[in-house]
Amino acid sequence: MPTAPPLTLASGLTRDFLLHHRICPRAMGDDGMLVVAMADDALRSGVDDLALAYRLPVRLETVAQSDVERLIERLATRSERTIELARPDDGAEDLATDVRDLANQPPVIRYVNLLVRDAYDAGASDIHLEAARSGLAARFRVDGVLTPAPEPPSHLHHAIVSRIKLLAELDIAERRRPQDGRIRVRLEARELDLRVSTVPTMFGESVVLRLLDHGGRPVTLEELGMSVSVLEQVSVLSRRPHGIVLVTGPTGSGKTTTLYAALQRRNASAEKVITVEDPIEYQLPGITQMPVHGQAGVTFGSALRAILRQDPDVVMIGEMRDRETAEIAVQAAMTGHLVFSTLHTNDAISAVPRLIDLGIPEYLLAATLEGVLAQRLVRRVCEMCRESYRPSPDVIGFVSGGDPVCEVTHGAGCRDCRGTGYRGRIGLFELLTANDACRDAIARRASRAELRALAQSGGFVPLRAAGWTKVVAGLTTVEEVARVIQS
Repeated sequence: MPTAPPLTLASGLTRDFLLHHRICPRAMGDDGMLVVAMADDALRSGVDDLALAYRLPVRLETVAQSDVERLIERLATRSERTIELARPDDGAEDLATDVRDLANQPPVIRYVNLLVRDAYDAGASDIHLEAARSGLAARFRVDGVLTPAPEPPSHLHHAIVSRIKLLAELDIAERRRPQDGRIRVRLEARELDLRVSTVPTMFGESVVLRLLDHGGRPVTLEELGMSVSVLEQVSVLSRRPHGIVLVTGPTGSGKTTTLYAALQRRNASAEKVITVEDPIEYQLPGITQMPVHGQAGVTFGSALRAILRQDPDVVMIGEMRDRETAEIAVQAAMTGHLVFSTLHTNDAISAVPRLIDLGIPEYLLAATLEGVLAQRLVRRVCEMCRESYRPSPDVIGFVSGGDPVCEVTHGAGCRDCRGTGYRGRIGLFELLTANDACRDAIARRASRAELRALAQSGGFVPLRAAGWTKVVAGLTTVEEVARVIQS
């Protein structure tokens, strides 16, 4: 069955008319009627005008005011895609000038604004604009997974990329090398910082925008989803007078969020707390935060050397990525500082050989390491469309570790979760604490298997078991746990 063409503005209708009446035609129904979205306080006098303009009977749907405004922006943008990109042959400078002018045209501006607003409303962490043979495709990363975003207007793909590059103060004439920049956006009472990255590809430039909400607040340890036992132990570790506390996991697993939560357990009014971050994601009151600046020569290592002369009590290093940073962190821990940092390893046990590989002597690591928290983020089952189901035996066997299968739940998909069945995320955690037996094993460079056996004898709960607990509690699905554990 052929698909109906996208709805456009009928002759005589304008964006201002729809905004004034707080109504918007959204689709052609299967019954031949025009489906019109309207806010609770819409002016119904405009409904008759829509019926006349489209020469169709109308069926009304009541939606939120913000949804009506977004639908109007999409419809108006779709209806104004008539500007064509001129391609003069007299040099890159003239082309850049034409693209700059086009990038400031209303349809382009409206689409970029709509894209950022939709991403924020969806709780997206990133906006992906990907160059392909067919043009520019847009996707949001929501709860760690890429989902479709509003389609970019046809024939304006280059102008959209140029608009973003202009806002980020990048060179719009340079399309052969990667560029990085930032855009500051004020959205109602919120302030967003958009980190922009462009890379050249076979079919044009691809752009990724990372959304950082400076108006947000860091979460507390209690909000992360830790078990009672892990929460108690992490709270104790965060109040240690000295040593090293690490959080490990892949990119995007929430490591920095956990460190922020741990820092909030310190008394910033009585202690000097300094962080070195790339970038600074939240502003923490009473804490000195220092950004890394590679072009200016400010690396994690050089910044850490500098802040140790600032008489700190607690230091947070955004990432322990090289030998220099690891060595300075160990020295700081040995001289009476508490050091928080992140590390890229798949589990808590692997942090020990990783630090040894970075050049830290076993005896120093045994003396300074206090604990390692490994974590993953899994999507929460949507509360509005939760239902019981029976997953694949292979998947549930992998996650449960052989436990008897009980009733589990997933989301069927609804409007609130955008059809995904998930809404929000929760953490899975495994914690390795450095007791005397563990320190002895580290000092004599014991194998990972021996370290794991020692940890499990002390109550260590691995990530897979933590995930199964969340599945049994109905907080996530076995497919989600399998996805993040296998990764």
